[in-house]
Amino acid sequence: MSTPILVLIAVTTLAACISLGGALYEALVVDPYWPKRPGIIQTHNGGISRVRFWLPVHTLFEVLLVVTLVLTWGDANVGTALLVALVSHAVMRIWSVFDLIPKAAEFERKDPAEVDEAAARRWIRRSLLRLPLMLVTCAAMLGALAAG
Repeated sequence: MSTPILVLIAVTTLAACISLGGALYEALVVDPYWPKRPGIIQTHNGGISRVRFWLPVHTLFEVLLVVTLVLTWGDANVGTALLVALVSHAVMRIWSVFDLIPKAAEFERKDPAEVDEAAARRWIRRSLLRLPLMLVTCAAMLGALAAG
């Protein structure tokens, strides 16, 4: 496999790992605390803007993954790993777009005094279920890099 293709696979793998790192940061640093202090995730109250991280990271990874798939289409070993990454990432993103993101946006818009802490904790537990899918995506990308 050519060096530019290997570099592309490596950069795509890095983007997947950055996404996993962001998810771990949220799970370990942000999520344990925001249900009691919703202002932490509300930009209008001085909190973090999750969309400023997630939108570019997911967009970058998804574009790189599609380009990588197209350019390595003939290589069965790399292609299989990339398809596993694509499927696991797509499942995570589709679930997020239709379930988790709308509920997160609702928490971010609400007055902090009106946020239901129990509902927030349920959202956090469901959100944690995305981590195994992200791990599969990263492992598949690492497998593609090793196969390249």
